[in-house]
Amino acid sequence: MSDTGYKRLTRGRARAERIASRTAKVQPNPAPPGPAGGQYQPLTDADVQKIVATAFHILATIGMGDVPAVLAEKATQCGATLTPEGRLLYPQSMVEDIIDGAAKSFMFYGRDSKHDIEVGGDRVYYGTGGAAVRTQDLDTGDYRESTLQDLYDFTRLADTRTNISWFTRCCIATDIHDIHDLDINTAYTLAAGTTKPVGTAFTLGSSVDPIIDMFDRVLGSTGKFAEKPFCKAHISPVISPLKYGDDAVEVTTACIKRRVPINAIIAAQSGATAPATLAGMLAQTTAETLAALIMVNVFERGYPMIFSNWPLVIDLRTGSFAGGSGEIALLNAGAAQISNWLGLPSGVASSMSDAKAVDAQMGAEKALTAVTTGLAGANMVYESSGMTASLLGASFEAFVIDNEMLSHAYRMIRGIEVNDETLAFDAIEQAVNGEGHFLGSMHTMDAMQRDHFYPELANRDDPRTWSDNGSVAIHQTANKIARDILTNHKPHYIDDVADAAIRQHYNILLPRQH
Repeated sequence: MSDTGYKRLTRGRARAERIASRTAKVQPNPAPPGPAGGQYQPLTDADVQKIVATAFHILATIGMGDVPAVLAEKATQCGATLTPEGRLLYPQSMVEDIIDGAAKSFMFYGRDSKHDIEVGGDRVYYGTGGAAVRTQDLDTGDYRESTLQDLYDFTRLADTRTNISWFTRCCIATDIHDIHDLDINTAYTLAAGTTKPVGTAFTLGSSVDPIIDMFDRVLGSTGKFAEKPFCKAHISPVISPLKYGDDAVEVTTACIKRRVPINAIIAAQSGATAPATLAGMLAQTTAETLAALIMVNVFERGYPMIFSNWPLVIDLRTGSFAGGSGEIALLNAGAAQISNWLGLPSGVASSMSDAKAVDAQMGAEKALTAVTTGLAGANMVYESSGMTASLLGASFEAFVIDNEMLSHAYRMIRGIEVNDETLAFDAIEQAVNGEGHFLGSMHTMDAMQRDHFYPELANRDDPRTWSDNGSVAIHQTANKIARDILTNHKPHYIDDVADAAIRQHYNILLPRQH
């Protein structure tokens, strides 16, 4: 063998050994949840200050209407005033004091500690939300009324998706008509389907105690939930414009008593319940979210609350919701920027596609809003998986595709690391003086696994290969993956003794064999 041939053989063996060595190790995730956001800022610092100043002025001079008596009593003790017309005015000094004393971060626990999330700071996590009343059927592709079984299936599906950091119930079990049974069964189904952090809505304050008692049974003893709360309450405390909701205080105080973290959601609609101008809408919704913060903190200073300002957009030509618009991406990015400027744990909404099919419109709208809000630095990005039809629908296939889309979003948020290793001077020198390319080098192998995300669903074959393999569209691949998961992933997250006890005390409608 010639010297040249021997050198090539030696290099080939060395390359193969390097590849084998790398593939034998645990592969790093190049796009992990929780990257630091804040790179995109649609508002200047001066803009943020003007919006916040206007929000303070709104609270001090217009104030909040429909104030429950218990809240009015607590708030006036803290410096608010009640007008003869019954509106509660919050002076700026009081609002600033509330902000100073509010929780700046808190742990949102999973029942499995590997899923724990610290909410606050600049870390970005994507999760679910929504209250879809219709589900896109895996067999027919048609929309039908959502059921408790659908909720359980969505929960199990989300349990396997790496980029869904928590699971908030995404659909309403329309086959349960009693409100108390609906609240109980929704909570039970979340606990049965995942050990990730979860979120649910308590329709009435009276639902809180029995549900937390049930969670204590799941965890094995009384008081266990309060030690590491794994479920947050979604509360919409404000009816825009600038009125408190009837049951908000009752649910809030019940949640505080049982240590349930609160996600206080403000979801005004531009041109309908809030100004059509983007700046005006942000001013009003910031004021309303601050009113929610005040409501929580006058009952317990520093209580864990997510400052969820979700400015929504309607198409003013028709009045229909426009969840996938550029305006909604801008508004929610701006809301995240304002929340972060205030130093509060932030929540916004994204990926609320208006498309009904799993198609190009859906992909474009979801990616546009998910990347924008993530880069803006929202701590909790809701609605980011599975939601379709302007939040009226949920799709199993979209859940699968969105999970992959969020890997790309996380990779973008992670950004470009610049250091001696990534600048690659030595690798460039070796390639120029050696084989003339970078293929197979250790530097390339390291970067391939550390810096590049490789999709499972998105097809990167050439057209002929794609055609030869059946011209499979991404929604067809997602359909198969969803079916496989729902067929094979059958978690046993509530032990038999606890489950039997729960079923003795509650009207659990999900059959145990599921």
